[in-house]
Amino acid sequence: MQRYSRVAIFLHWAIAALLAFQIAVGWALEDLGSHGFFLYQWHKSVGMLILALTIARIAVRYWKPRPAKLEGGWQGALASAVHVGLYAFMLGAPLTGWALVSTAKVKVPTLLFGVLPLPHLPLPAASHALAENGHGLLAWIGIALFLLHVAGALRHHVMMGDGLIWRMIPGRSPVLLVGLPALIAIGFLAGRAILPAPQAATPAPVAVEADNAVEEESNVAEAINVAAPADNAAANETQAAVKEPAGPPPAWTVQPGGRIGFSVGNDGDTISGSFAKWTAAIVMDPDHPDSADIKVTIDMASASVGDAYKDGMLPGDEFFGVAAHPTATFIAKGAEATGPGSYRARGTLTLKGVSKPQSIRFTLSGKDVTRKIAGSATIARAPFGVGNGDSSNGLAPQVAVTFAFTAKRKD
Repeated sequence: MQRYSRVAIFLHWAIAALLAFQIAVGWALEDLGSHGFFLYQWHKSVGMLILALTIARIAVRYWKPRPAKLEGGWQGALASAVHVGLYAFMLGAPLTGWALVSTAKVKVPTLLFGVLPLPHLPLPAASHALAENGHGLLAWIGIALFLLHVAGALRHHVMMGDGLIWRMIPGRSPVLLVGLPALIAIGFLAGRAILPAPQAATPAPVAVEADNAVEEESNVAEAINVAAPADNAAANETQAAVKEPAGPPPAWTVQPGGRIGFSVGNDGDTISGSFAKWTAAIVMDPDHPDSADIKVTIDMASASVGDAYKDGMLPGDEFFGVAAHPTATFIAKGAEATGPGSYRARGTLTLKGVSKPQSIRFTLSGKDVTRKIAGSATIARAPFGVGNGDSSNGLAPQVAVTFAFTAKRKD
């Protein structure tokens, strides 16, 4: 019996296994939210691999001789139509997926298998709905054609007994006859295996408790001030005993090597990153924290979480909106001591064009002209419109910010 070339056989089974993988992963993507981000990258990478292998398969089809048809009439015409439909699907599905990504509002970069960057197609944003609907429709058409193709092959090989499948086996080996078709099942199972385990839903009250914690802290402090005037009087006497500053508060220069980091929960995991570029203008007498004048400016385009995929999303409108709002600022006038070497500053955070009250806590260590500063803050992202899209569904409502640097007093 005449067989297909070895190259054609390899491409046939490789594409079949990859298609089964895509079906297994594609069914689950829409329900995974941000937790499926990694799988989206795999889905895109495998899709482009299928596109490349399909182009190679078409070239081989016309380069190498192929076996003649075994059946004519309407059955043969149907088989040919299924083949043509499969080629159209294997070309169209990756191309519409590529168009979908290229026209999406949130520009997510694609690194094929984490290595090769895939550029966006120069398509108008208005074509996004067409690409999205076309991609979904092609997926279902492809599944139907896939099943028809398998059914037709089994009909010939088993029911008609003409050994059709042997034409796609490189040798009359029963092991290969079972092993190569089994690649389809292996591809499907591999796709299911890499799906994340279902995440337990986080109770909504947790976020509320986190928000209320700050308010309760403030309320408790006010209650103590009202209920314990004697303690306040003692504190005022102590403050009065402190020597008034001899002159204006000193300014401080931030030294190289400092860090502003952030972390946020993500469907049971944690995403952590930092800002590579930021400046801080600080005026403060540690003995008189009310003299503090603090301004921190952060270059939002310098944010990184150490993942090229996610880093490419951060500047977009869903997160930091860097094009319209390239920087974020925190400004505080005055601070208060909360313990030996510990302080709290209440100020205003301006992020993505929105200004909201924000407090930070920090400590000072060292003496004389050099001090080490370390601190933290908890920021609710929703009021600033950070994480406002579908890919952010799994993100925790609050972001933890930490900072540490060394500052030297200006002469």
